[in-house]
Amino acid sequence: MAAPRLRRKMIRLALAAVVALLAAAPATAADPLHREDLRIPMAAAGPRGLEAMLIRPAGTGRYPLALLSHGTPRDAAAREGMTPNGLYVQAIEFARRGFAAVVVMRRGYGDSGGGYAESNGPCDRRNYLASANASAADLRAAVDAMGRRADLTTKGMIAAGVSAGGFASIALSADPPPGLAAVINFAGGRGSRADDDVCDEDALVRAFASLGKTSRIPSLWVYAGNDKYFGPQLARRMHAAFTAAGGRARFIDAPAFGRDGHGLFSAMGVSIWTPMVDSFLREMNLGTRDLIAAPATAAVPPPRQFSVKGRAAFAAYLASGPHKAFAVSPKGQYAFRSGLRTPAQAEAAALAECAKHAPDCALYAKGDELAGQGNR
Repeated sequence: MAAPRLRRKMIRLALAAVVALLAAAPATAADPLHREDLRIPMAAAGPRGLEAMLIRPAGTGRYPLALLSHGTPRDAAAREGMTPNGLYVQAIEFARRGFAAVVVMRRGYGDSGGGYAESNGPCDRRNYLASANASAADLRAAVDAMGRRADLTTKGMIAAGVSAGGFASIALSADPPPGLAAVINFAGGRGSRADDDVCDEDALVRAFASLGKTSRIPSLWVYAGNDKYFGPQLARRMHAAFTAAGGRARFIDAPAFGRDGHGLFSAMGVSIWTPMVDSFLREMNLGTRDLIAAPATAAVPPPRQFSVKGRAAFAAYLASGPHKAFAVSPKGQYAFRSGLRTPAQAEAAALAECAKHAPDCALYAKGDELAGQGNR
């Protein structure tokens, strides 16, 4: 691990890079990327199928699939409000690297049908393989559907996921569909019910060992040092069990990120996690080395009281996709939420999160426009 002073310097540089990266949008009307809402057919998901979103380069051709998988909120009631736009920024980054990025909502999340299929059993007697297999079945349905499209190919495809989605991606690699070339696991695991409190850790470690018995797809594992869902000691145990059983996985012990490193794979973490991904993809000879330009972001000024850190957060907000809101207090405390089902939900969520840090938060931006006159 880096010394505290070096780590602080790395984070300051990363924050400055976020401002430069997200503000450097091309001044052109042509969108370099194509976005499309999808429904993935799956018998177990009923008539609605699985809700999904595709973002790929705008040009003609067949682009390798990057299947992106979301996590599982601790509050079960929050599953219904999730949307593919929750991974909008991540999908953009993989599309910029030449992939057709597909975010699929598994059964029981968002507007996907079929009901929640990832129950693990009692906290002290977890069956994590049951949820792993259910998650992998949903991902496999998406692969099957995407393989029939003329603009995608499953040859040289990758699976990348965060938290329960990382676990799902590793599970997919244990019985891989044809064409799966690599897996990227950001903070993968299941069973976190509170900070640094995971149901039946030993069962989770055993589940990774079981998956490692048949997984031979190269994988990259990234866990931040201050991850409050799956801390460094547990992350190392899961990795050791997986590789001891035969799984192929490179582990990156990433520096602490924000208040909870579980959020590293996010808009705010783009400048930190993309170099890790790029190095891995180059080694696997996957994707393109010439980045496609990022979509233009709105020319909205940040709150005038913001420091470099605050400006980086606002730049990340502007790039974070539809249905978003940014709240700020007069002294500079802030929060933003994006990718929700409606703009009103984003506004309420941003205010509620900001209120945890200051009692006088107000909306500064709604979508790509300023909200009212406050804090300008």
